[in-house]
Amino acid sequence: MEKKTPLYEKHLEAGGKIVPFAGYLLPVQYPTGVIAEHRAVRTACGLFDVSHMGEILCSGPDAVKNLNLLLANDYTEMYDGQARYSPMCNEQGGVVDDLIVYKIRDDHYFIVVNAANKDKDFTWMKAHQTGNVVFEDISDTIVQVALQGPNADAVLRRLTDASMIPTRYYSAVFRGKVGEIDCIISRTGYTGEDGFEFYCAAEKGPALWDLLLETGKEDGLIPCGLGARDTLRLEAAMPLYGHEMTDDISPLETGLGIFVKMNKEDFIGKTALEAKGTPTQKRVGLKVTGRGIIREHAELFAGDRKVGISTSGTHAPHLGYPIAMALIDREYAVPGTVIEADVRGRRVSAEVVKLPFYKK
Repeated sequence: MEKKTPLYEKHLEAGGKIVPFAGYLLPVQYPTGVIAEHRAVRTACGLFDVSHMGEILCSGPDAVKNLNLLLANDYTEMYDGQARYSPMCNEQGGVVDDLIVYKIRDDHYFIVVNAANKDKDFTWMKAHQTGNVVFEDISDTIVQVALQGPNADAVLRRLTDASMIPTRYYSAVFRGKVGEIDCIISRTGYTGEDGFEFYCAAEKGPALWDLLLETGKEDGLIPCGLGARDTLRLEAAMPLYGHEMTDDISPLETGLGIFVKMNKEDFIGKTALEAKGTPTQKRVGLKVTGRGIIREHAELFAGDRKVGISTSGTHAPHLGYPIAMALIDREYAVPGTVIEADVRGRRVSAEVVKLPFYKK
């Protein structure tokens, strides 16, 4: 049975169309519609309930040692409040999940994981922990809200002191306040725009939601659902677990090599990645030039040769044409290459393009 986030009643009040997603009942869109919500984030600002995401605390003298073993990125040197993204690999070099780790202070870290993987991730961390460390799942006590778009900064500045607003991308203020509500204020997001993600106590979530929407009215702020979240991340070419990454797809294949520190002494999956060598496939962007939309799991062809498979696809509201991401053989991963997708038995042509599709 799906759970409800603490903001569930707010979504109903706003006319949200509720669907099951990652074990929760969440709004896929509001009466404004996906396209209007998408455009609001690109031109003004939008507000998302992302309370389905998971939050895990990692603490103890061996916290960094554990993070460096579990994750492909390097967590040795971080300043307080810094956030760092990483894939978490299995022994075969596939991806268990991708996540963000924040340093609260020495020996104390805050980890944000994908909703559908929360229990799997927590079990994985506990199964591989070593030494003096404690992992604690605090997901049910937290509301996470994302304020995204070019006007997000202006909205937040009317609600908090400038000292509470993180200036660097991928950093956070852990003792922040939005109005009178205690929050973690993080300069992060999943839309390709500037913006913030707020974490507060579950019981304060509805008040935070109302405060942000009311304050942002004059800046064009509207609530946005899962549909716009997906089209926005796809235009920005942000990978999604279960699509561009899986237990069988390595982070090197999906273009995340910058977050895989092969010069580290060790991490789970390193040996397998070394053994595999240079990936034979690469994640690319596809601009659809034929008639139709290429969604996930479409086989891709160059003539009669199968060269890959699509991982995500949709019509891009801001760009005005259909796009997709795909894993294809490296020799075909050159911008300008023309390929075809099998869409329900019909060939749809597309051109390989550089990622991201959209950059602010």
